[in-house]
Amino acid sequence: MMINKKVRNIQQKLLSDNYYILNRVTFDYLMPSGHWVNQMREVYDRGDGAGILLYNKAKKTVILIKQFRMPTYLSDNEDGSLIEIAAGMLDKDNPEACIIRETEEETGYRLKKVKKVYEGYSSPGVMTEKMHFFVGEYTEAMKVNEGGGLDSEAEDIEVMEIPFDRAVEMLHKGEIVDTRTIVLLQYAIIHKLIE
Repeated sequence: MMINKKVRNIQQKLLSDNYYILNRVTFDYLMPSGHWVNQMREVYDRGDGAGILLYNKAKKTVILIKQFRMPTYLSDNEDGSLIEIAAGMLDKDNPEACIIRETEEETGYRLKKVKKVYEGYSSPGVMTEKMHFFVGEYTEAMKVNEGGGLDSEAEDIEVMEIPFDRAVEMLHKGEIVDTRTIVLLQYAIIHKLIE
């Protein structure tokens, strides 16, 4: 880890390790004026993740999923369902192995290769999570099961094959509000993955 000379006296207090790790972090930060201020943040460490946009050039379609997300339901999402890319948390594997595994679990498609296009922090003001973004081309021959997630993880995932133009329309109408999905749909638009 690089040393930042504007940060000192870092102290962490565990608030929860129920599912992931939540710490209260206090530290001193050097302001541009030259004086030190004490700051506090709650930092949520849930590990890193990977997500993928599956696309089919011949059919001009993408695979997205729909699932219930409690935090959005508690916020302003009426039924709590979100349309998203397939994604998952890195366990002990690398981002590429993770997304190939998660793609099969969630969508039923077994990919042999994927292309990493970005990586970035999901919500850097509160989370340590770095997201690894991929795209991957799929064909019907790659379908090995119905997907839907794992029973052992209590997943209830609806697999959606959508015309790319419809997905873009959903994006512009605000029907797709998951940031990871927005990033990869915009990547697909900018790089003309489907024409």
